[in-house]
Amino acid sequence: MLWSLLGSKEEAHGSMVHSFRHGFSGFAAKLTESQAKKIADLPEVVHVIPDRFYKPATTRTWDYLGLSPTNPKNLLNQTNMGEQMIIGIIDSGVWPESEVFNDNEIGPVPSHWKGGCESGEDFNSSHCNKKLIGAKYFINAFLATHESFNSSESLDFISPRGYNGHGTHVATIAGGSYVPNTSYKGLAGGTVRGGAPRARIAVYKTCWYLDLDIAACSSADILKAMDEAIHDGVDVLSLSLGFEPLYPETDVRDGIATGAFHAVLKGITVVCAAGNAGPAAQTVGNTAPWILTVAATTLDRSFVTPMTLGNNKVILGQAIYTGTEVGFTSLVYPENPGNSNESFSGTCERLLINSNRTMAGKVVLCFTESPYSISVTRAAHYVKRAGGLGVIIAGQPGNVLRPCLDDFPCVAVDYELGTYILFYIRSNGSPVVKIQPSRTLIGQPVGTKVASFSSRGPNPISAAILKPDIAAPGVSILAATTTNTTFNDRGFIFLSGTSMATPTISGIVALLKALHPDWSPAAIRSAIVTTAWRTDPFGEQIFAEGSPRKPADPFDYGGGLVNPEKATKPGLVYDLGLEDYVLYMCSVGYNETSISQLVGKGTVCSYPKPSVLDFNLPSITIPNLKEEVTLPRTLTNVGPLESVYRVAVEPPLGTQVTVTPETLVFNSTTKRVSFKVSVSTTHKINTGYYFGSLTWSDSLHNVTIPLSVRTQLLPYYYDEN
Repeated sequence: MLWSLLGSKEEAHGSMVHSFRHGFSGFAAKLTESQAKKIADLPEVVHVIPDRFYKPATTRTWDYLGLSPTNPKNLLNQTNMGEQMIIGIIDSGVWPESEVFNDNEIGPVPSHWKGGCESGEDFNSSHCNKKLIGAKYFINAFLATHESFNSSESLDFISPRGYNGHGTHVATIAGGSYVPNTSYKGLAGGTVRGGAPRARIAVYKTCWYLDLDIAACSSADILKAMDEAIHDGVDVLSLSLGFEPLYPETDVRDGIATGAFHAVLKGITVVCAAGNAGPAAQTVGNTAPWILTVAATTLDRSFVTPMTLGNNKVILGQAIYTGTEVGFTSLVYPENPGNSNESFSGTCERLLINSNRTMAGKVVLCFTESPYSISVTRAAHYVKRAGGLGVIIAGQPGNVLRPCLDDFPCVAVDYELGTYILFYIRSNGSPVVKIQPSRTLIGQPVGTKVASFSSRGPNPISAAILKPDIAAPGVSILAATTTNTTFNDRGFIFLSGTSMATPTISGIVALLKALHPDWSPAAIRSAIVTTAWRTDPFGEQIFAEGSPRKPADPFDYGGGLVNPEKATKPGLVYDLGLEDYVLYMCSVGYNETSISQLVGKGTVCSYPKPSVLDFNLPSITIPNLKEEVTLPRTLTNVGPLESVYRVAVEPPLGTQVTVTPETLVFNSTTKRVSFKVSVSTTHKINTGYYFGSLTWSDSLHNVTIPLSVRTQLLPYYYDEN
């Protein structure tokens, strides 16, 4: 095909970047726009997808979620900790010397593994073992657009080895081995391990660092990695990668979605990050309905940092500060830069203006509207450079903490506490403060929250498909990184993001797959979604951080916070197969030829076009309710053969929801039963979304799906013709 387009075999060979052979048929090549258009017009071509670049969106997590190794009957021990499972990590590579890749007491490599370890810069097959069983790298597409890339200048390696540590961190969370006596300089002490600590790790490096903090991950390289992973025999694919949401491009043109579709057809669950663009609405990424998309929550853990003011009032801030106590020291709020008459707002972003004046030998208070992860670091640099001894940053609650500078106190408080401290400064002639090192606080009264950065629904691509699907801890997660960092000589560090929540779910998926090898990816997702906590593990309300903070809803956390133990016995599942995915693609308007070529067999879409609302998801989302709609769902029994379930509905505000029938009966000959849900509105105006739930219950199981409904009596646009 390329030969005929470009005119010679040599030109075709020079243009080729990747060929895809295992999960699907295709290739990646360097083409001009006109050449790409010509090839797109060929009848045997399904899609021409432009290359794009994605970004790489422990000691407490697993006990918090109920997966303690001390319980012999829980999911962890029932599956021998996932020993026969292979988790594929598509990310920035791996640091193989990390302790989390030890293969102590792990048996032979699973017989279904067909992959291997690829040699490259400072990496060879000897770096693999019975834990880290595979390692490959994919760089051709990246180099096609970054020809001047120099690995030595960026501190990266042209090999599976990853310097930055992001890939090592997420691999630890998914399937890292037990490493006792870990902490970050005394904080969060305990044993680090992955969700499936005996599972095998296969690493596929597709992300390349242009410098220590900026990475690029080519969609063509990712597709090639997914193709290889399908061939190699992975059981789960974990991608802590994302991109800015696309409006309104269809998800089949999303490289991750395309590769994930073929993986799911092979029985491989694909777990992806929701993204870190929250708390704004419609920011969620990785929205294809065959992907398990993960939001991030906090743990029931905080790093309390006591600050004592000169009036003996103790303020509890948040920080990751492991240095020595800062004794009573002058406390200032810079309000005027130098001798200028310009008003100074006291914002952290403007500390540079004042950095040579009033901060030497003092602790500085400033206010910010930006994320702490940005403002903390900048403010700390400004204050330390001016000779300051610490900085207190007041901002929106719930933002991410991280060490800002080595042994330099950067303490976060909310606006209310920040205002109290400011009042104290202004009402005292010589205000002072003492800052003590951070302490780890676990359990109540620390509540669980959806992180402010976690991307939110509704789905910007297909509003009737609920995204994210599920939430998991992703804030201040301690896991392995490279061992040559300045943060921790042993190589453990806190990171936050949906990148950290994603491998949490991947590890749980590996355990569920080990326990139920006959479950499809859709069944596994259904089990996770329908059994999730809608409160925290202690029964308290989960809030979603933002401005303002609010009770979390399905657009924040999907079905809720993952509950691994409950997911082992969901009772019923909303399953999906190839025909269901074909129904979905017909409903959103893909043409029959494209669908046929994508799925590998002839497809005829029904007329009239099916409704996307009929897609058998473990959720119901109706974005434009005007008149009553009735939609079907089908449940498959994976619990006791003789079971009777009865329905209970919490209707969204202003709606009427009826379910027919109200009772489902399963037995040895009836394993799948369908029902219908009718939804109507009592609202007389257009509304926002309201939320509810639908639950099927027997004496043992509660199978709950979220309901999300928006009344739209008058559309936002219409065709006068």
